[in-house]
Formats: sequence, C-alpha cells, structure tokens
Amino acid sequence: MAAFKCKGNHLMANTKSAKKAVRKIETRTAANKAHRTRMRNEVRRVEEAIASGEQDKAMAALNAAEPLIARTAQKGIIHPNNAARKVSRLNARVKAMSQG
Repeated sequence: MAAFKCKGNHLMANTKSAKKAVRKIETRTAANKAHRTRMRNEVRRVEEAIASGEQDKAMAALNAAEPLIARTAQKGIIHPNNAARKVSRLNARVKAMSQG
C-alpha cells in the first residue's frame, strides 16, 4: 500500500489522510472487539444455562442474547448468516430442554 512504509514492526503512515485512517481503524477495531466480546459472553451465558438444565434461566439468557447477536450482525461485525445460525442453534437447544 502506498500510504504505509514498514519501519520495524510498526506501520508508518506517509500522508496526513493515511495517519487519520490509521487512527479511525484503531478506534473502530476497539469498538468491534468490545461488541464481539459482549456478544460471545451472552452466548456463553445461554450455553451455561443450558448445561445447568435450568430452562427458565436459559430462555431469559437467550432473550437477552438474541438482540445483541442481531445488532452485532447489523453493524457488520459478524456475517448475518452467522448470527442467524447462532440464534437458530441456541433456540433449538433451549427448545429441546422442554421436550427432553
């Protein structure tokens, strides 16, 4: 890329606009990591509730996780199909608790 010159392990921006782009990317990356971590924590809470066998707790955790998963996909942090697959599989596992 013309805007960057490698200097050791650091990328150095050559132009003012490239420097600003680097700052924006760092900010966006931090926000995306936070969103992804929060989503993963919510999914983990659902999975822990499923493992404990408490359907009410699992349903409550799923109701909290589902909008977070959808929002993460809407922001482009994960693929929409990935989000749909996560929600579908968690729903199926919570539903199976009542039947099993």
